[in-house]
Amino acid sequence: MDLGTLVGLLGAIAMVVMAMVLGGSIITFIDAPSILIVVVGTHFVVMMTYSLGEFLGAAKAGMKVLTFKAMNNEELITQIVELADMARKSGLLALEGAEIQHDFLKKGIGLLVDGHDGDVVRSILEKDVRMASERHKLSGTVFKTMADVAPAMGMIGTLIGLVAMLSNMDDPKSIGPAMAVALLTTLYGAIMANMVGIPISDKLGMRDREETISKTLMIDGLLGIQAGQNPRVIEQVLHGYLAEGKRPTAEE
Repeated sequence: MDLGTLVGLLGAIAMVVMAMVLGGSIITFIDAPSILIVVVGTHFVVMMTYSLGEFLGAAKAGMKVLTFKAMNNEELITQIVELADMARKSGLLALEGAEIQHDFLKKGIGLLVDGHDGDVVRSILEKDVRMASERHKLSGTVFKTMADVAPAMGMIGTLIGLVAMLSNMDDPKSIGPAMAVALLTTLYGAIMANMVGIPISDKLGMRDREETISKTLMIDGLLGIQAGQNPRVIEQVLHGYLAEGKRPTAEE
């Protein structure tokens, strides 16, 4: 669970709701036509921009933003060094029965056990990284499009509300509801763009960068194992992927 995303989302919603409550009644800020225009309309426009599979894939990726658990690079390094020790003592075939939790690392070990050379291993795994990154970037682009479309749909709703208001100026009772549609659609568009679309798009981009770094770390470790490098050398190389504060000191 990503507490930062969850706390940020709930905190932003709480502040907006609190402002609405303090401003009068929260019912005042709920309008079905405005919701239809902005929320439902935005989803249909975004769906029209991408294929159905891409749209649904982005929705799935967006849901995972809350549950995503970043890889622990320190633990990865420890496991890779243990595998390097095992391979150095008993050969690459000894890795076949090793317990490996991460699928990407397990795939790489399988390639080593099958006897593929370093260039083949690198090519296969780097292609895997590129394709995964492309999928993540596409999902982020879908949410970025949502952030662009939502305010525009809010403006469309505002124009609809203004037209309805101006066409019924002789009926004072109709001015209020029409003005509510005009203003609330703008509000909904801003909320949807700045509290949903942009944050999720940025978070997906950050997750993509984190995952790419972790997978690149694994590729370097696997190639070191395949080349028969000393486990301590592999460990030193992989420590370069850690932030300076997390790197072990010479005494350690």
